[in-house]
Amino acid sequence: MTTHLHAITVLGHDRPGIIAETTGRLAELGLNLEDSSMTLLRGHFAMTLVCAGDAEGGAIEAALAPLAADGTLTVTVREVPEEHADSTPGSSWVLTVHGGDRPGIVSSIVTEVARVGGNITDLTTRLAGDLYLLIAEIDFPAGIDVPAVEAAIKAVATTLGVGATLREAEADDL
Repeated sequence: MTTHLHAITVLGHDRPGIIAETTGRLAELGLNLEDSSMTLLRGHFAMTLVCAGDAEGGAIEAALAPLAADGTLTVTVREVPEEHADSTPGSSWVLTVHGGDRPGIVSSIVTEVARVGGNITDLTTRLAGDLYLLIAEIDFPAGIDVPAVEAAIKAVATTLGVGATLREAEADDL
């Protein structure tokens, strides 16, 4: 049989048991959960999984259909190609941005990361009252001038009225 790689999303109203039910149905199909991200976003559950196995997309959709039967969750299944991570040397960093909420914080800050070829491997934002928090894990290519990137990020942050901190990632950050 051919091994397939599928990206699966589950989105909707949060309730206990979504993760257990989803992963249980995938395990019954013999799928291996390779990567995942699961969180609550303003009371809504959001999960993205990448699974590998012999099951076809239609079989996965059928197995997960009961999750969406009551209309509170949406489930999507999409076959994705196998990606091989580049082993280009570089460095891993953690960026933290915090301050008063306003439109454009994420786009303005991440533009500076993209400008130097930085790859954001994880990004989380939270709004608590009026305080906005962004935490991003970033891989920078070898040879970039990190202090210059940090200065550019801080300049944008100052314009936005928020603070920004860039530090080299430690083993327990990733």
